Amino acid sequence: MGYELKMKENENSVTAFIEKVESVQKKADAYRLLDLFTEVTGHPAKMWGPSIIGFGAYHYNYASGHEGDAPLTGFSPRKAKISLYLTMSEDTYDIYAKDLGKHTRGKSCTYINKLADINQDVLKKLIVESVQFLKKQETQ
Repeated sequence: MGYELKMKENENSVTAFIEKVESVQKKADAYRLLDLFTEVTGHPAKMWGPSIIGFGAYHYNYASGHEGDAPLTGFSPRKAKISLYLTMSEDTYDIYAKDLGKHTRGKSCTYINKLADINQDVLKKLIVESVQFLKKQETQ
């Protein structure tokens, strides 16, 4: 039995997903992020799994033999916080983190409460860095 990826690109409507967001503030932020990520990446928004809005795609291949596709970058307006999927080296992240504004960070996720808490120009730079970082990983 093969490993089945939970996060696959699908044809579900990004707009329909955003419309289901209960919080008026999060819904407004999600539409602004949709515009911002589309503008910066040049990729159309696609749903990945049930709740991630992704932009572009890359193929990964782990030493374990596990491989698959994932979005280059994206976001998800979750109940608790908005998750921003930004992958880069710690050094690169550290350059921008102090100017981003109020956020927390996991392994490849940056969490914000609302868009007003962060500097959107810095977010744009982080999106560019994430796309470049993952494209480099894919070619190695």
